[in-house]
Amino acid sequence: MAQGTVQVTHTGTSRWRRRTGEYTSLTAALEAAADGDILTVAPGTYRENLVVDRAVTLLGQEGAAGSVRIAPPEGVPLAVRASAQVQGLHIEGQDAAVPAVLVEDCTPELTGLRIVTRSAAGIEVRGGGRPTVRACTVDNPAGVGIAVVDGGGGIFEECEVIAAGQSGVAVRGGGRPRMDRCRVHHAAGAGLSVTGDHSSLEALGCEIYEINGSGVQIASRAAAVLTDCAVHRVTGNGVTLDTDAVLTLADCRVHDVPENAVDLRSRSVLTLTRSEVARFGRNGLSVWDPGTRVDAHRCEIHDGTGDYPAVWVSDGATAVLEGCRVHDVPDALCVLDRGSRADVVDSDLSQVRNIAVSVSGGATAELDDCRISGAGRGAWFRDHGSGGTLANCTIDAAQTGVIVTKGADPLIERTTVTSPTEAGFYVSAGGRGTFQGCRVTGSEGYGFHIIDGCRSTLRKCRTERCARGGFEFAQAGADGEGAVVEECSSDESTQLGSPAAATAPPAPATQTAGLLGGVPSPRSTTPAAPEAAPEPAPETRPADTVLADLDALVGLASVKREVRALTDMIEVGRRRQEAGLKAASVRRHLVFTGSPGTGKTTVARLYGEILAALGVLDRGHLVEVSRVDLVGEHIGSTAIRTQEAFDRARGGVLFIDEAYALSPEDSGRDFGREAIDTLVKLMEDHREAVVVIVAGYTTEMERFLSVNPGVASRFSRTITFSDYDPDELLRIVEQQADEHEYRLGPGTGEALHKYFTALPKGPAFGNGRTARQTFEAMVERHAGRVAQLSAPGTEELTLLYPEDLPALP
Repeated sequence: MAQGTVQVTHTGTSRWRRRTGEYTSLTAALEAAADGDILTVAPGTYRENLVVDRAVTLLGQEGAAGSVRIAPPEGVPLAVRASAQVQGLHIEGQDAAVPAVLVEDCTPELTGLRIVTRSAAGIEVRGGGRPTVRACTVDNPAGVGIAVVDGGGGIFEECEVIAAGQSGVAVRGGGRPRMDRCRVHHAAGAGLSVTGDHSSLEALGCEIYEINGSGVQIASRAAAVLTDCAVHRVTGNGVTLDTDAVLTLADCRVHDVPENAVDLRSRSVLTLTRSEVARFGRNGLSVWDPGTRVDAHRCEIHDGTGDYPAVWVSDGATAVLEGCRVHDVPDALCVLDRGSRADVVDSDLSQVRNIAVSVSGGATAELDDCRISGAGRGAWFRDHGSGGTLANCTIDAAQTGVIVTKGADPLIERTTVTSPTEAGFYVSAGGRGTFQGCRVTGSEGYGFHIIDGCRSTLRKCRTERCARGGFEFAQAGADGEGAVVEECSSDESTQLGSPAAATAPPAPATQTAGLLGGVPSPRSTTPAAPEAAPEPAPETRPADTVLADLDALVGLASVKREVRALTDMIEVGRRRQEAGLKAASVRRHLVFTGSPGTGKTTVARLYGEILAALGVLDRGHLVEVSRVDLVGEHIGSTAIRTQEAFDRARGGVLFIDEAYALSPEDSGRDFGREAIDTLVKLMEDHREAVVVIVAGYTTEMERFLSVNPGVASRFSRTITFSDYDPDELLRIVEQQADEHEYRLGPGTGEALHKYFTALPKGPAFGNGRTARQTFEAMVERHAGRVAQLSAPGTEELTLLYPEDLPALP
């Protein structure tokens, strides 16, 4: 039943088919109408399932918005199966199994519809449906906003999806809609989702925002073209492409995205033109897998808010950047894995906090006519198989212009580095590289710094105004070879040349003063220090004495058992060797896990003494270090610091506290890994010289060992230091009191036990440290109390009472 009436106006000229009149239901009016008739619907609520199967015009009567409501209790409120015109209706659906508006096999015009529903879809177009939908809104918190499926299509102009419980717009099964100046927001799925063979979407001037998921998702061989569109304020990726997806973005903006601005995988292809990518939490462009490719032309990528590269290319993918700007990001371009490739032409990489271009894992980067400025490092070719070309590039105001390490072998041509703070070009750790026609000016360090006997080739390179020197070649390699230098020059007053250990190339006939030819020995940058006298070995106590000290420690019963068992194995092995028998190989390196203040450092010191007493170590002294002592701030300094710490510990124990800090969870660009690699090699090469103990919180150390199997294999066992219980903490206070000539007065021991029982055992709890701090606080409060007495006696000066206890935190 309708609350209003339907006015049917016959627009034809035949006197025999006159149908003008009023009807009390939409169904009756439609049955009476024929093609070309106009149905004007009076305000009211029509609880009918409206099926428009004739080419009529259906109009909501002018009046308040939403005055004509189509709201059946179930089923499809409005189904259009003819080339009709429907305008000004308010559609309400309650059936989650069907759409609120269904268009199939026709080309109608839908204008000004307000769809507020809880249906499978707000508007669904299927089959041969090709509607023109103008100025319609969809509010469907239960399902899809607009669905175009099974070969459907159509044009959507100035429409808005206000809310959707799933995707805002879903295209699948060969659907091919076009969206013009539409808005999609507050969707619980992707803003725009296009999936499946032959499915495609064209969007012009659209805005996708406030999406709980990806803004745009193209997958499974689908395609889309977005022009002048904006994607922002989503919870997932801005744009996601997967499995042979194809997308073109032109004049678009993707910004304010917590994850990747654009993420491509599995042979997807993206063409990006004159578009902006900004304020992304992870990568601006994330490109994965063989066959996946990005072509970006005249685009701007900037303001990365996380700690990830702006452009990430891995697992055999390809990225091409032409005429692009990448700026204000942690890292600009990271290319890794064999088969991965990045081609960057006529582009600017600026204000990069860490590394502008990083190439590793056998990847390739080709940069031509590019400009890098304000970067921590300009370009870093990291390891064996990694390479590519830098040609006609400039690198300005970087700490180091180009770094080549660990067997990487790039070609650097006609590249100029200006004002580096460390070095223009730096090669170490087996790096190679060919440098032709390159130039360094205004370096605060060296121009070219080639160390470790690296076999780089320098041709026609030039340095000017380099504070520490234009060319520095450290020692040659083990085979006596090093860098090859041809026709290079510097503005230094003294003549320079190849490293002495290298075979100098023949000087060309036209060589003039200042050109590098055969060289004298490498320049020494610091005077040789006089050889220090060896530090005398500390007096070695008998093993039984040291073990007695270990037994005297409060608590730690399981730790004492572990150390004694290890000590017994070492002692028996030594005696078997003395008897001419084979002794089992015992790895003496240990892992200590547990909370702070549980005695890890003390036990490590005693363990070193025990090994010295058994003749396993020469001195048994303890060298305690942490991340700050091992990890340097510059390329190459970490290995030097780690080597120095290891050398100080020779004959004793190297104790690395909070060792897990060397391998943070996101350690892709962290120098801590270099410290670990150096340490593992030293432990293998000098296994008899130093015992290494790594220590830290239990959970963090488990992660540390799991992500660094090379480290885990070097340690014989893990010893866990449990937290002290209240009885043990009380014993520590009693020991402290006895050592400092104090005594616990009546009731003080019981009060301390209650205090330690009630004390919170959170992250700040320090175990033995907490017990000692408690004693110190008691002494301080005791002093404040006794100082008020005019002539305190011995008891007043030594007895600690319950009132001296500090308040619980």
